[in-house]
Parts: sequence; structure tokens; C-alpha cells
Amino acid sequence: MERVLEQKFTIEYQYNVFFTKGLFSLGNNLFKNFLTDQSNPGFKQKILFVIDEGFMDAHSNLAEQIRNYFMESEDFILASEPLVIPGGEICKNDPTCLDNIIQAVDQYGIDRHSYIVGIGGGAILDLVGFAATISHRGIKHIRIPTTVLSQNDSGVGVKNSVNFKGKKNFLGTFAPPKAVFNDFEFLETLDERSWIAGVSEAIKVALIKDLSFYEWIENNAEKIKERNSSEMEDLIFRCADKHLEHIRNGDPFELGSSRPLDFGHWSAHKLEQMTDFEVLHGEAVSIGISIDVLYSYLIGNITREEAYRVVELMNKLGLPIYHPILDTEEARFILLSGLLDFQEHLGGKLTIVLLEKLGVGKDYHHLDYPLVLKTLDLLKNFCQDQNPVYEAS
Repeated sequence: MERVLEQKFTIEYQYNVFFTKGLFSLGNNLFKNFLTDQSNPGFKQKILFVIDEGFMDAHSNLAEQIRNYFMESEDFILASEPLVIPGGEICKNDPTCLDNIIQAVDQYGIDRHSYIVGIGGGAILDLVGFAATISHRGIKHIRIPTTVLSQNDSGVGVKNSVNFKGKKNFLGTFAPPKAVFNDFEFLETLDERSWIAGVSEAIKVALIKDLSFYEWIENNAEKIKERNSSEMEDLIFRCADKHLEHIRNGDPFELGSSRPLDFGHWSAHKLEQMTDFEVLHGEAVSIGISIDVLYSYLIGNITREEAYRVVELMNKLGLPIYHPILDTEEARFILLSGLLDFQEHLGGKLTIVLLEKLGVGKDYHHLDYPLVLKTLDLLKNFCQDQNPVYEAS
């Protein structure tokens, strides 16, 4: 006789993305107030900070600022001095970085009532979130993004990961942060490449979801490139809003086959690996977008003028649209293998988002290899004719 016990429950997730300046200034109580609202009266909860080494070097007084900020806290205690980890894809490729965080969790008694706070670019936030969610089956984590790309894209989402077996984000979790704090002042020390690289993610989400946002980026491209902070703050806010809208109303844990926010990413992830991550993620995405936009033109979804309008925008911003590593047939074959990696990572049917028209994305389940190769030729010729950014320097 068969018997069944039916079990069903719903878990609600909620987190806010805060926008501020001078997060750890003594007069800014935003972070303190958030922690106090989450605290258990009479019980001091521990906080472990994990900070991007490059960011720490550019903000040498940050550790002292954090100590002073929490000096009179009645509800929270700093578990230790901040743990400083190399930033960029290095930290996601090197298992010792993950081990160091887990060791700190063990050494300082960080438990489920404690917080791990990641400060840095998207790679550090991916790593910290992964370490937090596999330690004690889930420690609460807070994200403090410090790059354009992490403030407007990766840092506001729900995914955490490290690279493994030579594959990007092979190990990971879906675990929303308790909160995200975007401090615009943290962007002031970014180099030119990192300032511009994150704009590609805004172009991505605008092209598939919001034509008016895309046109706004076109109209403000010069100001953004010239590091006008007001325009960049608006871009980050609008881009983050679009990402949160998709997470809220779409498929936050990617249970289906469609991943609209990965427009331009099937080739970008592979290109990062091919260049040993010398190409920044945002730069690889700009190349990936260029490929998929021209492919959308070649299959008749958008006009030639519309396709090159996108390519010219990225060129105007100083984003790369091609890389000379793709000049050889062997390299192009390796790039195309990124489609298989993309399908394997998600599972199920291959699903690639292309443009149905500017501002609207559409799922496709097959790409024609000769057409992809043709897009690469078109991009290479454009680079040679127009002399744009040919290679990320």
C-alpha cells in the first residue's frame, strides 16, 4: 500500500538596495540603523568584513573608518580586523580565497545570527556570498559593491559563485543578501577601464527591456565617459531598478530555461576564459552584445542601421567590440563552444536571448554557426574601418 506525506511551504525573500554617499562617515547612520532594526535586543551580533584588496589599497583608512563607525555600537561587535582578499577573477579561481573566509568564520565564531559583509567588485561579492551560504548552511551576508558593474548589476542580484574546473560560476548558490549598500563615493577611485566597463550591463538591460533607457544612455554617453558623477549615478540607479524588476517579476532562481539578463553573455564568459581574464567582465559583455546585436540584424530582426547604432555607441563610450584573439579559426571554434557551456550551466534547452527589436528581447534555441562567424568578420572590419577600441588595453 502506497502512502504519501505531502509537504509544501513558501519562503518570502525581501532585501533593499540603498543608495548613499559616505556610508561609513560618522554622520551617516544608514548602515547602523539597518543593523539595529535587524538586531536581537541584549545580544551582540558579530560582523565579519571581507574587503577587496585593490579597493583597500585605494582606501587605506577604510579599516579605521569601520572601527570608528562601530565603536559605540550596543548591538553589534566587529569579529576581527577586516579580512582582505585579492579582487577580480583571481579570487574566484583561487580556492585559498574561499578557504580563508571559511577559516575566519570558524576562527571568529561567525554563526547564523552574525553577518558577513563583502566590500568590493562583483567577483569579491560572488565569493563572499558563496562562502556565507555554504558556512553553517547559511550565514546572513550584506553586499557593499564598489564598481559600476557591481552596483548596477551583479551586486544587486541573488547569485553567488566561484569558478571551478576551468568553468565560470561552476559552483554557486542562489541566496539573496540581507541588504545592498551602494556608496557612490566608492566609485571615485576607479580606473578608466572599470568606470566604463560596467556601462555595458546598462546597455544590455536597456536593449532587451527599455528603449527609452537605451536612448538616454545614447544622449548622455559623452558625460558618462567624461566621469560626470550625476549621469553615472542615474545610470546605476536605473540599471539596478531594471535588474531588480526582472528578479522580482521573472525567474529569480532560474528554474526555467530563459535568462534574459544574460543577453550577450554566452560569448562573454568564454572570451574571459580565453584571455585568461585579462578582459574585464564588462568589456567581454560589450563584445558579446555586439555579436548578438549583429546576429539579430543578420536574421532580419533589426535593421543594419539599428545594429551599427548599438556598436557605435559602445565604441563612442570606449568599450571594446572585438578582440584580436578571435582572428584565428581555432579561437573562433573555442568561442562557439561557449554555447555548449552556456547550455550545460543552465541545463535543459539551449536558450539565447537576441533582439526582437531595440528595447525588446526574444528567446532563441539555436544559433547558426556560419552567421556567428559572419558577425565576427563584420565586427573586425568595423574596427579596422573606424579605428575604435580594438583591444582592451
